[in-house]
Order: sequence, then C-alpha cells, then structure tokens
Amino acid sequence: MADASRPLTPDELPGRLMEVFAVVGPLYRRVQRKIEQDASPDLPAGVRAVLDLLREHGPLTVPQMGRAQSLSRQFVQRMVNEAAAGGLVEIVPNPAHRRSSLIRLTGTGRDAITAVTQREHALLRGARGDLTGADVDTCLHVLGRMLELFDDVDLARTDPPR
Repeated sequence: MADASRPLTPDELPGRLMEVFAVVGPLYRRVQRKIEQDASPDLPAGVRAVLDLLREHGPLTVPQMGRAQSLSRQFVQRMVNEAAAGGLVEIVPNPAHRRSSLIRLTGTGRDAITAVTQREHALLRGARGDLTGADVDTCLHVLGRMLELFDDVDLARTDPPR
C-alpha cells in the first residue's frame, strides 16, 4: 500500500483527481435533483442558489452573484427574475452603482430559504458519524485546488440546468 501522506507525483495526480471528478459529478447531480424534489415547485435549484447567496451575504448585484457561483450573469438574471416574480427577492437601488441594482431577500424569500436549508441539514445529518473536521477540511482543500485549475473557464457561455 502506498504512503498516503506523501505528495503525489505529477504522473499520479491526474488519475487521482479524475477519481474525485468521478464522485463529484454524480454527487452534484443527485444533490441538485434531491433539492428540487424536496423544494416547493416554485423553487428550482438556480433560484435556491440565489436565495442562499443573499441569505449568507446580504444584498448583492447580479454580476456579484454570478462571480460567487461561477455562473453566467444571464443565467443568474433569469433566476433573479423568477425569484422576483415569486416575491422571494426585491430589486432595490444600489448606492454604489446606478445601473447595477441590488437584489435582496424579502421576508417570504428568507422563510423559503430557511425552510429549504433546514430540510437539507436534516438530510445531511444522515452522513456516517466517522467523518472528522480534518476529513472535511481536506476535502475542501482538494476541491478548492481543483476549482483553481479552472479559474480561466469562460462563464459567459455556461448555462447550468435549472
């Protein structure tokens, strides 16, 4: 058995990172599908992501949300429009920039994202109890490094599934 604590060689690293991609892709799709199944019909995953960003960071512009989630501005704008039509967010003047309005949660939006995250937390409590903080830190470190590999991807051409 190889020494798991030694750094991987440049020839070993790509294969191991492909193992991570092989898990992350199906995991992402399953989580997205579960979120949409458990959410109300009016809360697709894209709208949920907008609401979660606003809950966590407060009012943001559409371009700020796009950058934060690695999504195109156009896709985020469609999700914001959908959320606004449902009364989940409101568009307010941005004192820092006249042409780029701020988007903020309404009380209804805050209630909706709180309910969704509570259901998600209940689901995630089912993860096996042998995970440590160090395990999660290592996972985040590896995924963060992998994300850095793709910092140059043109997000203007991406349009994720709703």
